[in-house]
Amino acid sequence: MTKLGLMVRLAVALSGVSGAIAFGPLPGIAQEVENREWGMGNGEEQSASTPDSRLLTPNLLSELDQPATTVEEWVAQIEASLTQITAVRVEATETGLQVILETENGSLAVPETRSLGNALIADIPNAAIAEEFSQADPIEGIALVSVTSLPGDRVRVAITGTDAPPVAEVTSEAQGLVLAVTVSEAGTAADEDAIQVVVTGEQDEGYRVDEATAGTRTDTPLRDVPASIQVIPRQVIEDRNVTNVADALETNSGVNSETYAGHAFIPRIRGFTSFDSVFVNGSRRDPVVFDNPSTDNIERIEVLRGPASVLFGQGNPGGVINFVIRRPLEEPYYNFSFQVGSFDRIRPAFDISGPLTADQNLLYRFIGSYTRERSFVEDANSEIYFLAPSLEWRISPSTTLALDLDFSDSSITFICGIPAFGDGVADIPIDRALCESGDFGDLFGKTDLQRYNLSARLEHQISQDWTIRNTSFFSTYNVRRAHPNPFDFNESTGELQRSLITQDSNFRTFSNNLDVIGDFSTGSIEHRLLLGFEYINQYIIRNLAFSDYPSINIFDPEYSDIRFQFDSLPFTFQREQPRTGYGFYLQDQISFTDNLILVVGGRYDIYEQENIVRDTSAGFTETVSAQTFNTFSPRVGLVYRPIEPLSLYASFTQGFQPNSAALADGSNPAPQRSTQYEVGAKLEFGDLAATLAYFDITRTNIPTTDPENSGFSILTGEARSRGFEVDISGEILPGWDITASYAYTDAFVSEDNATPVGNRFVFVPRNSAALWTTYEIQTGTLQGLGFGLGLFYVGEREGDLENSFSVPSHLRTDASIFYRRDDWRAQINFRNIFNTEYFIGTNEFRAGGVMPGSPFSVVGSVSITF
Repeated sequence: MTKLGLMVRLAVALSGVSGAIAFGPLPGIAQEVENREWGMGNGEEQSASTPDSRLLTPNLLSELDQPATTVEEWVAQIEASLTQITAVRVEATETGLQVILETENGSLAVPETRSLGNALIADIPNAAIAEEFSQADPIEGIALVSVTSLPGDRVRVAITGTDAPPVAEVTSEAQGLVLAVTVSEAGTAADEDAIQVVVTGEQDEGYRVDEATAGTRTDTPLRDVPASIQVIPRQVIEDRNVTNVADALETNSGVNSETYAGHAFIPRIRGFTSFDSVFVNGSRRDPVVFDNPSTDNIERIEVLRGPASVLFGQGNPGGVINFVIRRPLEEPYYNFSFQVGSFDRIRPAFDISGPLTADQNLLYRFIGSYTRERSFVEDANSEIYFLAPSLEWRISPSTTLALDLDFSDSSITFICGIPAFGDGVADIPIDRALCESGDFGDLFGKTDLQRYNLSARLEHQISQDWTIRNTSFFSTYNVRRAHPNPFDFNESTGELQRSLITQDSNFRTFSNNLDVIGDFSTGSIEHRLLLGFEYINQYIIRNLAFSDYPSINIFDPEYSDIRFQFDSLPFTFQREQPRTGYGFYLQDQISFTDNLILVVGGRYDIYEQENIVRDTSAGFTETVSAQTFNTFSPRVGLVYRPIEPLSLYASFTQGFQPNSAALADGSNPAPQRSTQYEVGAKLEFGDLAATLAYFDITRTNIPTTDPENSGFSILTGEARSRGFEVDISGEILPGWDITASYAYTDAFVSEDNATPVGNRFVFVPRNSAALWTTYEIQTGTLQGLGFGLGLFYVGEREGDLENSFSVPSHLRTDASIFYRRDDWRAQINFRNIFNTEYFIGTNEFRAGGVMPGSPFSVVGSVSITF
């Protein structure tokens, strides 16, 4: 069955359950495809040189296959079109073994095989299996034979060798499909006569990703996770030609990637600020307050929505963003690229990988880039160096050590936003600079940032069913900046009052996760158990100084010629914040049947934090506060698949975040708590996957002003966010990929002593939507030529929590043209084609201003891979 035919039948089934449906003619190619699908039903072959009269003459109604009118009939039609594997047999032979896939009717396509680690894998299209199969240690040298179903009407045969990947010859026999398997010795090459495709470079998983670790800390199909998880794969990042995480997240529903001051990335998930809920390979990294991480070494970005305390510890209730780092490759891989574009953009980059030893047990990867460009804002510019080496050591067939380091050095102009004016934004040119800056090399007006991230992951497979994994992560970054800072604005005169702020800060994080993962059964019930412990230590120290600085008129600016030496102004304010956390978590994924899964889990946290404030502006004062608290966070979720391509789920999740509020009685404040209820559906049709989710999040224990003592707080504040989200991704037709999303988010203050109840969250639109789609010509002389189109809509947003001014909605249009041929790729990306004026960030108060988005720009790039 063609993908288009399947989609049409799906539409028929869903729209016509209550009765018969009449079709009108389909235009163009769709009509031809449907004619071929339903009008040529007698099985006769057509000559390539003779037109088929059946395509020119309408068939009688009685000769046509009738469309399904119920979901049951639709499912039956799909199943009937697939070749059913009724049984799997494994038999020993003189040279190894043979795996026999038996069928009753129809033949299976002969697949190619590929090696992945010690496993030989064959994916069979247009097939289904009655009962999944697994057999451990069938012969010496073979650890496991498994036959399982995959999304997209595929069946996977995986044969894992003990010391090396086996090889196989695949043939189609009367009884079904036969894989004649030969055991390979460690370090030996595969039989040249065997059908084998070795993984030699980057594997394009397309726009659809079926598994993620963010939802369960295990490799679990997304359809079996009772949560809304969206994945931005590498292919989307490259097709859009985005080089930072804020831009990459634009296609994800419910995530507003706010950027402020020219460099600060502030993600808001389901309305809640989530800059401290960013992880790398499942380990917490430092907050992304001052930087916008590069996508160079990111294989995919996973967004787990909702409170994530059960698996990831304390954080904002909106969700978690997890970066999955690109891994070293088994075969030599070299990629070099170069970008040039608007605003003097220059960006060379490289990505090289391969084995360091002949046995491929030690692999490396080295990724790097240099970016220099000027902003559309006057006198603003940036310069960024990024390097990311990594190693993977396969100590034994069951033990692997992976090391990943990345380093970035940035010098970026601090950009002031446009102040609020009335109930909107002041009407001045978006390229007007309201904060002076210097050229490259002059710290004044700059934010200088150096960051180091180092992770080490040691994984050992204890047995076929049990694995132990230890992940350590260390991150440190230094921030130095000196720039004018707006603090008040006179709308009558247009005068913007400013002070001079200097800062020298250091952030350090060390975390360690020890996970034990095991599969076992209790009778007919299957379990996947996760038992883990996390230790995290964070240390933050900020040195600040403030002094007077001339004001500026936003309508008729006159710039100061002040230049500043960083060490000429002593720091007058220091904040030191050490934090330590211990987390114990347990999760069980319980499969009662193949289509009913219960996920239960809980996490117990012990958290300690201090807050030390030193002020030397008027003498010397030191204030010290400390707290320790314990909290438990539960999670319950249920997944039910009434039919194979459809998963229905419901979940209840709680999370927490430490409180730093000062209470009048001197006691330690309880942590902020968040509770989420979520229901949703996940649908797979062809090579497309869709997720629909409804959520309701309530956050409590938020500090508000104590009405009896204004110098202290009470924990009576409450905030709520509810709404629904839709995400679709995958391949519509060969060469035509799409990722699309829509979110409705109702995020507001539900209880507060100062802020009016009902006020909406800052910079959170009620409605937002995104579409990115590409089409690449598959055959002919123009094969490899492709086009991309992006539409990004963001509704009206409030600029501050008082809701005193708002930022208008906008629709931005992007596009691309690309050409792939052999090892070369060239592309041109157009951003904001219609030069729409829009805004991408706010400083959350009227004088602080709103950051405008970039006007029309073009980036051209060329790359070669060998």
